[in-house]
This record gives sequence, C-alpha cells and structure tokens, in this order.
Amino acid sequence: MPDRLAQFRDALALYRRHGWSLARVLMTPATLAELPRAGAARVDLSAPPTFESAAVREADVDAMWLRRPSAGGREAWELRLISDPPYALFELFEPDEAEEDREDVRREMEARLSEYANGGTGERGKG
Repeated sequence: MPDRLAQFRDALALYRRHGWSLARVLMTPATLAELPRAGAARVDLSAPPTFESAAVREADVDAMWLRRPSAGGREAWELRLISDPPYALFELFEPDEAEEDREDVRREMEARLSEYANGGTGERGKG
C-alpha cells in the first residue's frame, strides 16, 4: 500500500504551486490512523486531528478540499481525490453566495466524489 500521507503531501505541493490553499481534509480510518505515527502535529490525541494545519474529518475516501481566489471576487473550490489517476470536482462560488448554500454544494460534491471512488456502490472500492 502506498504511503497515503505522502500522496496527500505530493498533491498538496502541486496545488500550492498554483496558488491553492488547503481548507479541509477527508481521510479514511486507515489513513487517519497514520497521522500519529507520522508525527503530523497530533501530540494531543484528544485534540481533533489536523493535516498541514487543516481540520481532518473521517470519511470513506481520502480527499482534500482546496480553495483559491478567482476573478470577479469569486472563490474557486476543488475537491481532490487522493488516487491514481487523480480525480477532482470543481466549483466556483459567487462573492454574495451564502455560506450555508456553499456548504450544501460542498456536501453534494463529497457525495459525488464518494460515489465515484466507490464505483457507485456506496462502499469503499477494492481499487
């Protein structure tokens, strides 16, 4: 099994070169279990997990939420699946869009990404 945290770091480095910043992280239980072993800023195991200072939430996929400013005051968000080959979903939010509406769209994107990663079965694929 490839080093999942290294895959996260490699993908993040690529995005950062293009002006993206890490907003949130989704990790499977197996990847989440690697955080303390990797010394990834999780000295206090009772504290919520983080990766590169971003909040980590347990999920059925390994993925990162990235964001960057876009033209016209808009904000671009991308949900990047940590996989080979790479796969991502993209959304552009208007400056006056309510945060609640943005969060609804992000939840829908997570569901679509999970369905893609799991082959439409709703369960983690054997990949």
